[in-house]
Amino acid sequence: MGLTIVTVTALATPTTAAPDPARHPARGQAVLTNFAALPAETFVPGSEPSGAALGTAPVNGVTPPFADQPVQGFSGLLRNSDGTFDVISDNGFGTRANSADFLLRIHRIAPEFRSGNVDVLGGITLTDPGNRMPFPLVRADRVLTGQDLDIESITRTADGTYWIGDEFGPYLLHFDRAGRLLSAPVPLPGVRAPENPAGSPNLGSSKGFEAITLSPDGKTINALLEGTVAGDEPGTLRLNELDVERNRFTGTRWVYQLENPDLAIGDAIAVDRNRLLVIERDGGQGAAALVKRIYLADKRDRDRDGKLDKTLVADLLDLANPKHVGGQADPFRFPFTTIEDVTILDDRTLLVANDNNFPSSSGRTPGKPDDNELITIRLADTLHADPRVLRRR
Repeated sequence: MGLTIVTVTALATPTTAAPDPARHPARGQAVLTNFAALPAETFVPGSEPSGAALGTAPVNGVTPPFADQPVQGFSGLLRNSDGTFDVISDNGFGTRANSADFLLRIHRIAPEFRSGNVDVLGGITLTDPGNRMPFPLVRADRVLTGQDLDIESITRTADGTYWIGDEFGPYLLHFDRAGRLLSAPVPLPGVRAPENPAGSPNLGSSKGFEAITLSPDGKTINALLEGTVAGDEPGTLRLNELDVERNRFTGTRWVYQLENPDLAIGDAIAVDRNRLLVIERDGGQGAAALVKRIYLADKRDRDRDGKLDKTLVADLLDLANPKHVGGQADPFRFPFTTIEDVTILDDRTLLVANDNNFPSSSGRTPGKPDDNELITIRLADTLHADPRVLRRR
């Protein structure tokens, strides 16, 4: 990772309410324990201009184009051993057409929850120097852009290399520790997005691999689609298994059922060989946000309905906050259009972050671009996670 350090200050929205020591969380209610925020207008120092295709009209009070690359909405997150996190920014400014000048990148960040600040420690840009991509790229130097791929999810294997999920294929992509593509993208057999040059799409645009997670033994990756494949039952999503060593899908898959076909998933993380945490959300923001939840999903299908069993473990629109962590209200709401990051810190604590879709989303304050908020929450019950998940770095 690079050595440039950018220190930024959280912009918490204070509340005038005083802490109520007598208030206790409701039964089953998760509790907000930490809050930090990376301001929306945070850019990679000395990087290339971006946002040329956005025009020149202000968006939520921010006027494009930009002199540098934004440290933009986080669509995937990995926990490191030193309290830092690796995060990916997705395809850029929302569409393939407007993101040709957005460089795909893995950033390393360090939240400082005592102050509410976040340090951006550096990062690596994703490239394809070995000409592994099966179609022409935007740039002759083989730097990957948001017009080439829409990266939405990330995991890391024991050798330190990264696997990243894409929505334009959908593909799984294997990168080395320097961000260089190691092999040709792995397509999901029988599934194609509209952006896939192979044609005949049967999956909606931007509905590919929104969530991928490594199994506790490190041998397989579970990759969850965001959208329903044409012909499948409405509101069902395919959870697909990839063999890491063989670099191919095994053909084993499970079915995740959304609470409503209009909802979407945001991220997933393995708890053990059978269970995973899944973010499920609607498309609303601010006061219009109605569904932002984390479920514990179980592949064992004990009710034998052919789908993963689900248990609600956190309602992100109703988090207890009796200590008014971060100067925020009680209950605390995480009211963003896209919440796309969850990881396990310990057997009862999760870290959750939003994708701020810079500069388009304004779920915290209308007319103002959302920050990237990072929160930790304490669950009402212990996960009983595989010890390898808890110690994985």
